[in-house]
Parts: sequence; C-alpha cells; structure tokens
Amino acid sequence: MQQPPRLTHDAALFLDFDGTLVDLAETPEAIHVPAALIPLLGDLADLLGGALAVVSGRQIDVIDRFLAPLRLPAAGEHGVQRRDAEGHMQEQRPPDLTLVLDAANELADVHEGLLVERKHAAIALHYRLAPQLEAVCRDAMQRVIEGQPQLELMHGKFVFEVKPAGINKGIAIDAFLKEPPFAGRVPVFAGDDTTDESGFAIVQPRGGVGIKVGSGPSLALHRLDSPRAIFEWLVVTRDLLAAPATTTPRRPA
Repeated sequence: MQQPPRLTHDAALFLDFDGTLVDLAETPEAIHVPAALIPLLGDLADLLGGALAVVSGRQIDVIDRFLAPLRLPAAGEHGVQRRDAEGHMQEQRPPDLTLVLDAANELADVHEGLLVERKHAAIALHYRLAPQLEAVCRDAMQRVIEGQPQLELMHGKFVFEVKPAGINKGIAIDAFLKEPPFAGRVPVFAGDDTTDESGFAIVQPRGGVGIKVGSGPSLALHRLDSPRAIFEWLVVTRDLLAAPATTTPRRPA
C-alpha cells in the first residue's frame, strides 16, 4: 500500500467517522471530536463544491450532533439512512428487531462489559470492554437471526450488528455518485473497518482512491496509520485546494 495522492477540485470525498475522523473509544458516546476537525470539513466541502459526505455506521442525527453546526451529506447505519446534498432524507423502513434486541439485552444483563446500542434499523452489541466474549456475542446474535433472511449479522471492530440484509456503504456511495454534486467526480473513500471494504470496492474500479486507516488486510490501495494521519492529510488537501492557481510562464518566442 502507498500514501494517498493529492486531491484535485474534481474529487468527491467520502469519509467514515469512527476510527477514521475520530479515534475509537470505549463506548460510542465517549469519542472526542477535535475542535479543528469541524471547520476543516466545512472548508473542504466548500472547496469541493459540496462533494463531501460522511458514510458511517452511526445514525445521521448522531453524526450531526458530533459535527454541529455542520449538516453534511451523509449515509447512516451503513446506508439504511441517506441524506443527499439538498438535504433530502431517504430511509429504509426498519425491520422488526424485537427478538434481536431482547437477545442482546439478555446477554448484556448476564455479562458485564457488553453494551447494546439500539439504532433506527439495527441492533449493535459492543464488546470492546469484554473482548473475551467475542464468540459468545457472535453465536448469540447469529442464532437469533436464523431463518430471517431479511436480516444479516455484520462484524466490525469489537461489535456485532444485526441490520437489514443487502445494505452496505458501497451501495450508499454508489447512490451519491449518481447525484450532483458527486456525479462525474473522482471518488475517494477513507475508512478503517471491515464494514468499509464495500466502499473501496465501489470507488477503486471507477478510477477512484480507497484509503485504509490503520492496520489489517484491505482492498484499499492506499493507507494512513490513524485518524491523526487522516486529519493531517485533510489539512494538506485543504491548503492545496485553497491555494491560488499558478500558471507556467510562457517562454519568449
């Protein structure tokens, strides 16, 4: 893998949130958003003509809360929710997750360190504080969705999430790329987790750039070490895009 290239004004920039823009924390609410990140994203969105979107497993209203006052185009819950550049929201109807929620809560009641997150159309079971329970969490969540083809189990960093089947970040990015101001641009996507691989699979065959954040195997052809490295790359990108255009002096005849 190599360092990501410099971006030009014809790029469409897609950014994961947790583990990419901000460091992971022990609980979803404990993350810290650097103060300088919000104006940086605002500047980049302006310089790219609005072609910047956050593509996350979070709900869009949660992303908005962390990035306030920005209200960027966004895909939430891996694409279950999507807000386009004009602010129009598209949202999948949530499946019945009663059994899944009950199973996750029962497990969390028995085992200390598990955290259940209820989303609009998904249930996430976090085990970051109890990593030894990975197999227990996986087996319980897989068992509860057996015989329910409308649901699928997704494994992220210290989390198992039950969500609607056939929804992923790549599909969400593809939808953005069919709409202004993203259409016709070179897609660039940065993400850190296995859930971001579908995004890399969409942007790179189109001549775009996939950036893996952190360690681990990936389809992405470029890599940066951490959210801090992503921040520094975005700062350089902002400064280059904002720099006055220069022209090459013509040689005298």
